[in-house]
Order: sequence, then structure tokens, then C-alpha cells
Amino acid sequence: MDKPLSLLLARTFASYDKIDSDKTIMVTFKHDDKFQEGSECAFQCALLYTTVYGQRRIRVINLSLPCTNMLSNLFRSADLDTQFTSFLKQAANSIPITPLSQVREQITNLCINILHSYRKFCASVSSSGQLILPEALKLLPLYTLALIKSIGLRNDGRLDDRSYWVSHVASLSILLAVPLVYPRMISLHDFTSKEDDDISLLSATLPLSSEHLNDDGIYLLENGEDGLIYVGNMVSPDTLQHLFGVSSLDGVPNQLVLQQFDNDLSQKVNEVVNEIRRQRCSYLRLRLCRKGDPSGMFFLSYMVEDKTPGGLSYVEFLVHVHRQIQTKIA
Repeated sequence: MDKPLSLLLARTFASYDKIDSDKTIMVTFKHDDKFQEGSECAFQCALLYTTVYGQRRIRVINLSLPCTNMLSNLFRSADLDTQFTSFLKQAANSIPITPLSQVREQITNLCINILHSYRKFCASVSSSGQLILPEALKLLPLYTLALIKSIGLRNDGRLDDRSYWVSHVASLSILLAVPLVYPRMISLHDFTSKEDDDISLLSATLPLSSEHLNDDGIYLLENGEDGLIYVGNMVSPDTLQHLFGVSSLDGVPNQLVLQQFDNDLSQKVNEVVNEIRRQRCSYLRLRLCRKGDPSGMFFLSYMVEDKTPGGLSYVEFLVHVHRQIQTKIA
């Protein structure tokens, strides 16, 4: 039989004490030889394990990818979520041994180097004053900014919170990596004016900026593990009654158990929360956040596109990235 046209990149064996359905393993390959255009590169992962019933089993995953010498093809087929998950796990691994400022700088430089390579080798000739982003990675700067402002990399974060964050990231799946640092935010108060189904309502996300928060609005922010419900200080008593069963939030605990009442708003909000729980495979603990008290400030800490005392706004970060790319090109 002819030998298949493929490249054997590595053969690695690793032993783990415990593997369950919530674990994710990331492997980074480096290949120094040239790839042959038109050939395929094969990856195989085999997991030998023992079930809780004492049965020995093996699970094999095969993946074959086409090889290319064209960097533009690589950028065109780039997987943003996978690339960002790699950023996230590299940052988590560095936190225990590297100053936070250096970790933030390293992550920012990874983003800059990727975009510089695209600008230098793939982008068509254009004005030097324009920041050019590959279509597949156009959100990479936003997610990078969100990462360097995350709980794990903030200077003002508690040590316990940072330790939990590092431990949580270590086994985090690709599907939950982006929501952890750039959560999904949707408005709840206007659900009754929309005829969309649960999926459509969830897709109507808002940018994580305080500019999109109104004093008479109620918003849900979820990161795959926790759900924060932010209530403005001018929300009508009728809306509060429909959603929470009270006309005033005075005395309502921050740890919230969402009940379903006999009205359209309550029904739609409960359906959306249940859909999020189904998507994330998590119970999604709910916490009530009020404008004007510490819980409201905690909610605002997730507005990563805003300028903060310790970080740039999203627009400012794009300007910074662009200047660094221009410096490399010059």
C-alpha cells in the first residue's frame, strides 16, 4: 500500500490522574520543515481511560488538514475562537510565575504580531493610516483587550478570584473561552416589544460599553457560569413587578432565584435564561446588580470597551495596536 501523503508532526504520551467530560487539553505544535503544497497533515489523538465502572476504553480522534505555503490562505481559514483559547490558556499558565504587567504585554504583543504579519504579507497596498484586519480575526483585538482587563490579569483583583480564574481556565473548552472574558449582554426590559424566539433574542447582543446601558433598562450579562441582572435606577415599578414580583428592589437579596409569573415579560426572560443554561451546560447562577451600589459597580467592571483607570478603551486600544504595527513596518 502506498504511504499516504501526510506529515507526522509529533508522537507524545502524557499521563493524567483524572479526565472527565469537563476537561479540555490544548497542544501546541511547532514544525520547522517546509510543507508541500497540496499535501495533507494528519493529527491523531488517542485517549486510553478507565470508566467509573472499571471498563478500559480508548477514544481516537483523527483530523486531516490541507497544507499551504500561502499565508493568506492561513489567515482566511483561521479559527478565531481556537486562536483566542490559546491566548487565554497561555496567559493563565504565565500568571503564577510572571508579573501581571508582563503577561498583559505578552498577550498584547501576540495580537500585534499576528496583525502585523497579515498587514505585511497579505494585505493589499493601502493607506498607511488604515488599520487592516483579516476578516476571520477581526474581533481578535477586542477579545485581546477583554483578556487583559479580565479578573485574572487585573491588578485590583483579589488573589482568591485570580487563583480560581487560573484554575478554571486550565480546563476551559473553546466554546466557553470567549464568554469568560467577553460575556454576552442582552437587554431584558424590551422583550415584550419583540416577536423573536429565544435564539433570536440571544443573538441581539449589546457591546460591553456603559454607553448602551440606560437608567430605565434591565440587562442580563452571562459568561457561561454566572448571570448578572443589572437594574437601572429609573426602571418603572410595573416592569419590576412583572419580572421580579415586586414594585421595588429594596430588601431583595443579590443572590437571585428567578421566578416565573403570569405575564409575557417574565415568561420570555425565563425562557431565555433556560436556553442559556442549555447552551452552556451550566445552571447559570443569577446575581442582582443595582445601579448606585457595589453590585452595580461589579457589573460595570465587565464593560471592557470603556476606558478605565488601569486600561484603554476599545478605540484607544485599536489606535495603540495600529501604531505598533506601523512602527514594525517602518
